[in-house]
Amino acid sequence: MSALAADEGARIVAVRHWLVGVPLKNPILWATGVRSRVTRMLVEVETASGIKGYGETICLLDYIPAVFETVVKPLLLDRPVHDTERLFRHVLGAGYYHHQRAAVYAAAAAEMAMWDAVGKIAGLPLHRLWGGAYRSDIEIASYLFISSPEELAKLARTDYDAGYRSFKIKIGLDPQQDLALVKAIREELGPHAHIRADVNGAWTIGTAKRMLEMLKPYDLAYVEQPLELTDLAGHAELRQSQPIPIALDESAYTLQEIANIVANRAADVVLLDPHQAGGLKQVLKAAGLCEAYGIPVTLHSGGELGLSQAAYLHVAAACPNMILAIDNELPYLSGDILKVPFRIENGHLRVPEAPGLGVEIDLDAIGRFEVDRIEGAYLDPRRPDWFPQKPAY
Repeated sequence: MSALAADEGARIVAVRHWLVGVPLKNPILWATGVRSRVTRMLVEVETASGIKGYGETICLLDYIPAVFETVVKPLLLDRPVHDTERLFRHVLGAGYYHHQRAAVYAAAAAEMAMWDAVGKIAGLPLHRLWGGAYRSDIEIASYLFISSPEELAKLARTDYDAGYRSFKIKIGLDPQQDLALVKAIREELGPHAHIRADVNGAWTIGTAKRMLEMLKPYDLAYVEQPLELTDLAGHAELRQSQPIPIALDESAYTLQEIANIVANRAADVVLLDPHQAGGLKQVLKAAGLCEAYGIPVTLHSGGELGLSQAAYLHVAAACPNMILAIDNELPYLSGDILKVPFRIENGHLRVPEAPGLGVEIDLDAIGRFEVDRIEGAYLDPRRPDWFPQKPAY
């Protein structure tokens, strides 16, 4: 087959997408509100040769499907399916270089679907297209949301006994509770568990200094996003003034934001997310930038369904400096959109080896979970006048 014919066969001829909402087994509480279900946007691209690729993105706000429908989808049609870099730049060039946070989520779903199709065409899993699997078993963190200290300790013990050794807890409601939650999990699990605490930007710089001093005895692996996302100078000051590592997530969406974090020496750890970066290629670049400066990375979780979960595993496999357990909310989901859903065993997930993302979509499940609006993402329906203030205290 000639190169011209091969390119013609790789041309995207059809695109469709779905909005799906998968209920959580129980609502989860964090500093930014209460979440009752995860809403995701799924994308299918089909090439002229009949290959179909699938992608997924987090979908918490109404602009995401709107940007996909009006900007991203038209740019996909007639594009070679391997043209991921130009797609992302084309979306930004459509005016979204000024509004990257409105574009990255929508672009990420399309880019993931394109990579899935490219892997299927090549007959290779994605990590082999990115240099091979540096690791094949990916450690998963037990993700524990805000509850009473007693309940948190009980949940942590259950997960520890199931094989987890890394634990992420949400704090950021008030100083006394923050300390009580960290104390409870450390006393329950002892010195060998790796515990990280996520503040979601709820602290002022003064509160952060006080809290980090009081948290010293609990040997945290890191404190995530203690300050507002734009305060790189404050995070750099915290790094220099105390020993607990500082991790950034909400400050670290795009490649340019990560470059600013590195330039300002603002983080000891960076949490990456392909949805928030604009795609898998963008997050691989970000990991490489961090690797060059000796900064370990991990992955942020936003309630991934099976497509994104598979993508996370390929990324974690391919990045040498992803030495920390990745965040994961899989146990909270009441269902999935794969024919064979992922199951965590002994605190780990295996990297798929089938071509592309290496998973098979369940169109019937998509039909069951399809929704026409986003709900249950932020705020708290029990407190209609409440909204999160950043910083809060």
